[in-house]
Amino acid sequence: MGNPQTIWFNHQKNSVETIDQRHLPFLNLIYEIGTLEEARFAITEMVVRGAPLIGVTAAYGMYLAASNFSGNDFQAEMQRAAEWLKSSRPTAVNLAFAVDEALSVISEQHTILQNTHHLLEYAESLKQREIEFSKQIGMYGLELIKVISEKKNREPVQILTHCNAGRLACVELGTATAPIYLAHEAGIPVHVWVDETRPRNQGARLTAWELGEAGIPHTVIPDNTGGHLMQHQMVDLVIVGSDRTTMNGDVANKIGTYLKALAAADNGVPFYVALPSTTIDWTINDGITEIPIEQRNASEVSMMEGKLGDEIYEFRILPEKSQVANYGFDVTPARLVTGLITERGICNANREGILSLFPEKGKK
Repeated sequence: MGNPQTIWFNHQKNSVETIDQRHLPFLNLIYEIGTLEEARFAITEMVVRGAPLIGVTAAYGMYLAASNFSGNDFQAEMQRAAEWLKSSRPTAVNLAFAVDEALSVISEQHTILQNTHHLLEYAESLKQREIEFSKQIGMYGLELIKVISEKKNREPVQILTHCNAGRLACVELGTATAPIYLAHEAGIPVHVWVDETRPRNQGARLTAWELGEAGIPHTVIPDNTGGHLMQHQMVDLVIVGSDRTTMNGDVANKIGTYLKALAAADNGVPFYVALPSTTIDWTINDGITEIPIEQRNASEVSMMEGKLGDEIYEFRILPEKSQVANYGFDVTPARLVTGLITERGICNANREGILSLFPEKGKK
């Protein structure tokens, strides 16, 4: 697959390079980020997307803000950069987490050059942390797939996923797809039902591309097909990612996730959420009332991009006068979540379960 990472630092250019996800699967282009403004644009316009990757991009953005600083008040400028970055996408908690951690490495006792160096070190360390988290999530999730495979006498394990929570959403390997990659590498037969994930089609365009590159059997389905498949025992396991998970186990993920969880509960299909601890919001409990849900531009719903021959076109698919509501995420209540797959293990989707893996977060 070439470079398995989705983002990397170019020391020669003093810039960040990332896969431009807006053009996949038609074109595999590299987007260069050299300024704070370009970092925010990449996050806002979904050049990069997925909670872990957004966080890493924001960390690099903070470094670039420092690297390009030419004013008088460094501390004030970095605070401004932080708030501006955090306003770009409100739902994924990794963004605020990464920016706030970046601010914490800055010290008035250090020179601007030293602070800038520390910010780059932080961005690189956060990137490596997310890579390691994905590997651990993959190992724990792999055990779930192994159990099902043994019960099915090695018939393919049928896994349904929603949106994209693979390496494109992270840095390497992914969260929800990490167990799938590891199962495939271990020779365990798997087949993935890939929700198209309207309106941005991250499943059809990104997850399907990823799985195809890795040689993993998969089938793209319309978003509303999952319930039918579950009714006919064609899904063994649902694994999705998360953009923000509360202390009580509520999960904000791409719009439509809640409906998959309802269908899974109604049909006795295990519904797991794979997430690094950087995606847990340790400050809130009620996801439905406390997680801000991003509303995006109507054009994402009214327009659709496609390839005709060798040319890529954008088509309008709605009447000109029709209004559009484009909520980017929904919240799945903890009661519908079978378990959370984290870098420290699998736990129940509740405060007690989460704190059993992260006891330090329960200390006052």
